[in-house]
Amino acid sequence: MSKLAILTQYYPPETGAPQNRLHSLSKNMIACGYDVTVFTSMPNYPNMEVAEGYKKKWHSSEVIDEVKVYRSWLFVSKNPSIVFRLINYFSFCATSFFRMLMRMKRSEVIICESPPLFLGITAVLISRIKKTPLVFNVSDLWPKSAEELGLIKNKSIIRITTLLEEWIYKKSTAICGQTKGIVGDIQSRFPQKPIYWFPNGVDSELIERDFSLIPSLRKGYGINDQTLVIGYAGIIGHAQGLEIIISAAKTLGSQDVLFLLAGSGPVLHRLQEMVKAEGLQNIRFIGSFPKEKMLEVIATFDLAFVPLKKSKLFLGAIPSKIFENLALKKPLLLGVDGEARALFIDQGKAGLFYEPENSTELTKAIERFISDKSLGHELGENGRRFVIENFNRKHIAESFAEFLKNLKK
Repeated sequence: MSKLAILTQYYPPETGAPQNRLHSLSKNMIACGYDVTVFTSMPNYPNMEVAEGYKKKWHSSEVIDEVKVYRSWLFVSKNPSIVFRLINYFSFCATSFFRMLMRMKRSEVIICESPPLFLGITAVLISRIKKTPLVFNVSDLWPKSAEELGLIKNKSIIRITTLLEEWIYKKSTAICGQTKGIVGDIQSRFPQKPIYWFPNGVDSELIERDFSLIPSLRKGYGINDQTLVIGYAGIIGHAQGLEIIISAAKTLGSQDVLFLLAGSGPVLHRLQEMVKAEGLQNIRFIGSFPKEKMLEVIATFDLAFVPLKKSKLFLGAIPSKIFENLALKKPLLLGVDGEARALFIDQGKAGLFYEPENSTELTKAIERFISDKSLGHELGENGRRFVIENFNRKHIAESFAEFLKNLKK
């Protein structure tokens, strides 16, 4: 049986894009005949607090859906400063190195998830010691994205981390990218390196599920059936630019529209303070939920709000929340230009596009849905059909398994 080791700082029971994607990959690769082992940290994201049952442990072992999971300690702090964030990253680099050194059998392939970029150091060292190929999976072009967003401004740090990024790419056997934009960027710099587009997607279980049986949570949240619910489910962070809803909510005023935000993140408190200061009643925060409960929340939406800040960096971005929303027939209010727009608006006809951070265009798009009640149904049907045909994770994993097989020849 072929062996596969996955190294990632993020994994269930945490919720989030990499957690869901990598857990799905693990299960699907087992179905493809692989013996899969995951090396990860104690669950702590996004609350930056180690979950109950894992506290005060240096390491732990468990099996989740037939996947062997080995965990190791890392430093966790709610302090958002870059220093504490770096300690968080490097502590896991160190403990995961020793955990893999002791526990990992010689695998046919190691897959390392980035970000954090620094975990690539551990992956390169282990791949050399164990004499096994390394596939470096890039879901965010770091440090480029951090520089574009203004999260890192020190030129020396940017230069050093760019050199690290390039060193990891050179030492990897192959590189994967979550979007065509990421793949194109890396391919332009490393044209001789095997590079694979490994898109996100939806699980077969979700595709096959009768989503109409998911109970509506409207009554529990005091939402009447006539209200147009514009939902956001995900990380409330810097990149999303969620501040745009403040202006849109003010413009829409007394119209029967509600912005429903499910999730948490570094910008949550500031956004809540802005809503409170404006006295807005048509924006509501409902917290974060486990994945299964989040599906019930999404089923309550009429429209799926998917924003990002206006940046050249995001022309190649595809927010993972798009896939589950479309699988549940939720039409998109998409504020992401470039690759996401081309795929889901131009090709998939799955929603309406508005210019990122342009509240006037966002408001006009919402008013189109208000005036045309059939539009949401039509676009929702289009979106579900599009993700079923093009982004089934089972099929994606099968293609990836074929890539790995050819890589070893």
